[in-house]
Amino acid sequence: MSEGSGGGGPVVHGFPHLDAVRSAITALYRRLSPEGVRSYAASLSPAEAAFSDVDDLYPGAQRVAGALVRHLQLPQARVVVGFRRMEHAASVELTAGPEYFVELNDRFRTHRRDIGAALAHEITHVLLHRLGLEFPGTRDNEILTDTVTAYLGAGWLLLDAFRQDAVSSQKLGYLTPEEFGYVLAKRAMVFDEDPSVWFTSPQAYTAYTRGRAEALRDLHRPPLTAAGWAGRRRYAKDRRLARDRPGAGHDPSLPYAFESGPDGFRVSFSCPTCHQRVRVPVRGRTRARCGLCRTVLECDT
Repeated sequence: MSEGSGGGGPVVHGFPHLDAVRSAITALYRRLSPEGVRSYAASLSPAEAAFSDVDDLYPGAQRVAGALVRHLQLPQARVVVGFRRMEHAASVELTAGPEYFVELNDRFRTHRRDIGAALAHEITHVLLHRLGLEFPGTRDNEILTDTVTAYLGAGWLLLDAFRQDAVSSQKLGYLTPEEFGYVLAKRAMVFDEDPSVWFTSPQAYTAYTRGRAEALRDLHRPPLTAAGWAGRRRYAKDRRLARDRPGAGHDPSLPYAFESGPDGFRVSFSCPTCHQRVRVPVRGRTRARCGLCRTVLECDT
């Protein structure tokens, strides 16, 4: 697990990994099914992850690990937590089980409030290992892990571990703070929750609001009926050009693509919930259902 800027270096902001994050959400829905995702409707509570400086180190770490194992619905998985000097925040030994060994950076001996955040990421690695869900390459696989941790209700801890002051900064995970906010907002829209009430870090709250604004933009892109006037006007222009020049190449910067085929003139776009591609006929107002997450989408094609 990346420790980000635990040593005080610059924290990357914005949405540089957004495509990979969206692919991770799609992969999660494909692997778990909509019913499987909905089984994580309740987020990990702050009380389950609470760790004070007066708690005994090893029993406390085991308690939080056990809460995360239960939350992530890992059957018969015992996580043994240790501490040692290392470059990154934490690591996990992925074996066939039933025991898994997580090692945390020695600095968590005295920064105990963030033990839950570090464990959430590592125990999600265990879940993904058991599910057989992975992306090629370390970077994308870590982005997948961060995204799944947040989307399944434990990743608010990782965003809350983001803190900055005049002389130092700390961030856990591979996603930027705003990307964590984006994933948490996508989850909040599905389960009607407000994770911002759990944040103890002011910087985490700010990052969440920025991520939520980006997530809301997904709901206002053509051909969805909630798209704004400017988007609708651009969509109408692109639709006309696609009809007049059916062989023209697709502009990858657009959130939709037109295609002509045996089934007539159609438009494809990403589902704002799971980001699976949805294809519908171009025929004005219509209602579509995403074939993956089953979200009903109101469209004006």
